[in-house]
Amino acid sequence: MVLLSFDIEEFDMPFEYGKDISFADQIAISRAGTIAILDILDKYEIKATFFCTVTFAENVPDLIKRIIDSGHELASHGYYHSDFKLEHLLQSKLKLEQLSHTEILGYRMARMMPVDEKEIERAGYVYNTSINPTYLPGRYNNFNISRTFFTKENVFQIPASVSPLIRFPLFWLSFHNLPLSIYKMLVSWTYRKDKYLNIYFHPWEFTNLDNFERFGFPAYIRKNTGEKMINRMENLIFWMQFKNYQFATFKEFIKTIKT
Repeated sequence: MVLLSFDIEEFDMPFEYGKDISFADQIAISRAGTIAILDILDKYEIKATFFCTVTFAENVPDLIKRIIDSGHELASHGYYHSDFKLEHLLQSKLKLEQLSHTEILGYRMARMMPVDEKEIERAGYVYNTSINPTYLPGRYNNFNISRTFFTKENVFQIPASVSPLIRFPLFWLSFHNLPLSIYKMLVSWTYRKDKYLNIYFHPWEFTNLDNFERFGFPAYIRKNTGEKMINRMENLIFWMQFKNYQFATFKEFIKTIKT
């Protein structure tokens, strides 16, 4: 199975690069990107999982409805993207369930930061996918954690996919910067080995981020955004479907683990 997921959130990333951006623009940019994502998924008739902050969900009720009506899964990405307290684990779950009228089973911490598995279980989540089992300078070093899914504190832990042996991450940044042929080669290797794939992206990647003065992003973040990202994602999905990869939500994947 291919677990394709998107972290939909208020677009606060420019703050990390010393740039201010209004809240209205944060929502508008992520909204435009989410619409682009949903259009792609509709076109190729595949289902995905959307990890959403409560802040973003409250500001785009029509998109939350579209996500649910289209058969995608909604999961928690916290209450806010740039602020975390332990009580947000339960609060975000309950609020997203209220907004979407669906059960929220999964959690992903903003920026893939560590989160206490006991607290995840206490908040009532079935799975956690907040682990990138690789080394990213200045962010995390998770070489000691399993590459593939495991259970801890009665919660299914589903790390983001990295390649066998060298643990090269297959997340959004590598998708932007590697030639597609190399990225596909790593995907094939990982899929053959693990029998599934867990890759994630963000809505703002599907908008044009080339304005350095506005966003402050270095070239490796700006590369292949906007229309280029839309085209690359369609290329990837078409290639995966040609190879008969099966797409699934995390909720569907969990059912196969249980059985």
